[in-house]
Amino acid sequence: MIEKSGKPEYAVIPYAEYQELLEMAQDARDTQDADAAKAELLAGEDECIPAAIARRLVLGEEHPLKVWREYRGFTQELLGIEAGIGKSYVSQIEAGAKTGSTKVLSALAKALEVEIDDLLDR
Repeated sequence: MIEKSGKPEYAVIPYAEYQELLEMAQDARDTQDADAAKAELLAGEDECIPAAIARRLVLGEEHPLKVWREYRGFTQELLGIEAGIGKSYVSQIEAGAKTGSTKVLSALAKALEVEIDDLLDR
């Protein structure tokens, strides 16, 4: 123990013991994160999505709007009706020809029950 002004300032421990303590702290944080995620699922604040959908979103080969639309079971026409836009506008956003205004993306996100960020093409 190293003291400063009569009070403990530093604890000196072997490096291997430090590494072990660090791993234990990281494991505890991971457990807390997992518990929080589980609580959100049980409270209906989040949802599980199939691995195939997550893979499509992560790969980024398709516009996220298309992936979410298909996952939620909408045709372009039905999604357009629900969001108050035309089928062609949905198609153009999915194809990358249009980005969609904040108002349109908000309406699409609401219809698909996702956040606007989930629809942004990265």
